[in-house]
Amino acid sequence: MAGKTITRADLTEAVTAKVGLSRAESAELVEQVLGEMSAALAAGEILKLSGFGVFTVRHKSKRVGRNPKTREAVPIEPRRSLTFSASPLLKARINGGVPKPRPRQRRKGPLVLGMAATE
Repeated sequence: MAGKTITRADLTEAVTAKVGLSRAESAELVEQVLGEMSAALAAGEILKLSGFGVFTVRHKSKRVGRNPKTREAVPIEPRRSLTFSASPLLKARINGGVPKPRPRQRRKGPLVLGMAATE
């Protein structure tokens, strides 16, 4: 698997090419977007990018782990962990297919449009 790593410089070049900003302005824009994303995640917020995915922060409590070589119990301190869940659209793009449409939500019970006259 010989994939290319996308860097901040690559994102800056893409913004420069698509939007037409200077490289300095594009670099500043990329830094601001990434900074806002990082700040939101550091504050424990959920970061949802439509058509891409959802980043969430999970809180892991203190637990006991084991050293696989010596089988010695080692305490693992509480920490926060970042998780990513890809959107169905992104998953479809990765797999080369077309995303399945989401099923419509159906209402339960009869639809009442107004008050019926009982006279």
